[in-house]
Amino acid sequence: MREAEIMYKGEVAGKLIQHNDGSFSFTYEDTWMANSQKPPVSLTLPKSVKVYNAKTLFPFFANMLPEGVNKHVICRSLKIDEDDYFGLLLNVAQYDAIGAVTVKRTNDSA
Repeated sequence: MREAEIMYKGEVAGKLIQHNDGSFSFTYEDTWMANSQKPPVSLTLPKSVKVYNAKTLFPFFANMLPEGVNKHVICRSLKIDEDDYFGLLLNVAQYDAIGAVTVKRTNDSA
């Protein structure tokens, strides 16, 4: 299992998990949910106490990934399999992301 904190303008908004079977889940942090002024991280992931589950990486996060030649070069230089979308997300979306959302690797992410 691999985990990442989903940051919104530098604040922890939720947690993204890749489970051992390759599926994903996303949950909002309780403190984010408690503050009505905090927005959802995506229109496709509205604020909710429910756990969002998906068999593949949620489209919102997949859209944060590089494509084409850029993806190939990054994967090659970081020695990441080009099909490891979560691994790529963990490596590129912490600092080099467009917009308010970034992805921060947690200590237990392999």
